[in-house]
Amino acid sequence: MKLGIIKVALIGNPNAGKSTLFNALTGLRQKTGNFPGVTVEKKSGTFKIAGSGDEDDITASIVDLPGTYSIYPKSRDERVVMDILANPRHPDHPDLIIIVADASNLQRNLLLFTEINDLGIPTVLALNMLDVAASMNMSVNAVQLAMQLNVPVASINARTGEGIDKLKEAVRHAAEKKHSTSFHYFYEPVQSDLAMIEEVKELYHLDNDYVALQYVCQHDNFSFLEQPVRAKLDALIEKYGFDESQFLASETIARYEKLKPIVSRSIKKEGITDQPYWTRKLDSILLHRFWGYFTFAFVLLIVFQAIFAWASYPMDLIDEGTAKSIEWVKNALPEGVLNDLITDGIMAGIGGIIIFIPQIAILFALVAVLEESGYMARVMVIMDKLMRRFGLNGRSVVPLISGVACAVPAIMTTRSISSRYERLLTILVTPLMSCSARLPIYAILIALVVPEYKVLGILNVQGLALLGLYTLGLVGALGSAWLLSLFIPRKEPSYFMLEMPSYKVPRWGHVAFSSYESVKSFVLEAGKVIMAISIILWVLASYGPGDSMDRAEQATIVQVKSGTQEQRDAAVASARLESSYAGQFGRFIEPVIKPLGYDWKIGIALLASFAAREVFVGTMATIYSISGDTEDVPTIKERLVQEKNDVTGGPMFTPAVCYSLLIFYVFAMMCMSTIAVVYRETHGWKWPLIQLVYLMVLAYVSAFATYQLLS
Repeated sequence: MKLGIIKVALIGNPNAGKSTLFNALTGLRQKTGNFPGVTVEKKSGTFKIAGSGDEDDITASIVDLPGTYSIYPKSRDERVVMDILANPRHPDHPDLIIIVADASNLQRNLLLFTEINDLGIPTVLALNMLDVAASMNMSVNAVQLAMQLNVPVASINARTGEGIDKLKEAVRHAAEKKHSTSFHYFYEPVQSDLAMIEEVKELYHLDNDYVALQYVCQHDNFSFLEQPVRAKLDALIEKYGFDESQFLASETIARYEKLKPIVSRSIKKEGITDQPYWTRKLDSILLHRFWGYFTFAFVLLIVFQAIFAWASYPMDLIDEGTAKSIEWVKNALPEGVLNDLITDGIMAGIGGIIIFIPQIAILFALVAVLEESGYMARVMVIMDKLMRRFGLNGRSVVPLISGVACAVPAIMTTRSISSRYERLLTILVTPLMSCSARLPIYAILIALVVPEYKVLGILNVQGLALLGLYTLGLVGALGSAWLLSLFIPRKEPSYFMLEMPSYKVPRWGHVAFSSYESVKSFVLEAGKVIMAISIILWVLASYGPGDSMDRAEQATIVQVKSGTQEQRDAAVASARLESSYAGQFGRFIEPVIKPLGYDWKIGIALLASFAAREVFVGTMATIYSISGDTEDVPTIKERLVQEKNDVTGGPMFTPAVCYSLLIFYVFAMMCMSTIAVVYRETHGWKWPLIQLVYLMVLAYVSAFATYQLLS
């Protein structure tokens, strides 16, 4: 340990307030990344401990380790904890550990503390949620607890910041002590176990009995051990006849037996100690087998109304501001390739990134409110049984519902799913939920083929068609999850362990910080990929082989001498697009999309809509030389009705073609922002490419079947 600098690990049970304490300690001095060698997200930061008198200031580098109930992992994320603590050569191996314990459920939380403390690393116990314990008529004597455990104990409230200074002082005291007294809570080992422990310590240069036992019990989980080392440990287990299962069971029982009197002497109870009154009353409704689902549906209605209503204003302002900025730069710079690259490529790409910020910020703020209040845990519980039938679990509900607004922030919310298998399944199927970007496409195509009349005088048929498309997306997501679960091997058992927290008033600073972190992560990480693809698409649409685009422009000018300037400009733009690389690509893929009822012009729109699905509308407007506002649905509808099929001479947009396009866009992965965020969340291109292929195949087959059945 360097003078004035220490490495700290933050460990605790899920829902003990560990992440809240991490934010309180580090503030904005934190960063995200991955733990070395694994794709588990790592949150790290720094905080200072001011010295008093002759004491020097201490800078603490802190890492927030995945939440776990025990050092024996049940998921890949939890393996990271012991992979770091049992390996002194790991770059994140701590000089000191802060263990966060929920005071309202002390005995269960202290099980993890006893295991960590026995590893011999200096430890500080942060006693959190004392206010919740008080609401349950319990008070915890931190001094008595510290005396019995022989470690510094700090009483804190991570939500309000109370007691943080005392915690820092406890960290200083433990760091200066430089050692931890191990109590060895587990059962007394027999002579053969002692001999095995000594042999392991000698072989691997260990000085702690409990760490040596972890090498025996968990060597298959330790990524830092080579296969020959694991084989040698297996041989030792066989040599001494060590029974791992019996040891684990006996250890846990022994720890709880020793903890009972410690907890009993440290906690004073008055009256009935149960969940707070209002928690019990609300749970009788929110966990009810009928009213629970009804309440959830009502909350969703409010959430998505808020997302659409609140996000539309800032998104319109961003869209308008981006357009004006592009226009100003275009006029300020000399005409040429550089001008076009900056305005149509780079600035348009930036606009495509920041336009999502309001939705991401609002959605994550609302999700944070539901989580901080304790309600989200109840939603996961009531939905878990339904989700498991499709290979998912209760935590998958939030991303799937959020996908109706936008798949980008929805996929980012999958971080709350502890099982990597179920998180991956959720990420792979979330884009099937019909997002708001599909609405312009749905509106135009439904207007072409669905008559505008009402059933029973109140139900609009076009509205029912729109509802049907959203329902089809949900059915497709659940069906795909079930099908994918048959092919993706489950390498870890499925657990849905969730502590039911009491209801609380959200900490608004934490809500704002959570929203800020989500926006920052999207802009800085996924934004890089979006920018790159935007520039590529601009190049494909702006350039063509040789002078083909110039020749097409000249020929169009000669052909379209009459008409307004707007009509001539639109015709020229359409001709240039047809001759561009994008147009050439449209011609190239025409044989592939022809069985769906599409021609090369629709092919260009399909290519362009990879930037964002809603681009389909503007692209179709340009291709068909539509003048005026491209978002004027009647104008677009009128022009599409007039469009002729080059082969049959009849209407191009028949009911068969329109329904084929609708089905295609329900299932197709036509959004580079989603591809980018999947790349960010899965830490590689493997799963985004698999997702792209399977969704495009699903879209193609479904659209093909629709067209062939209706034509």
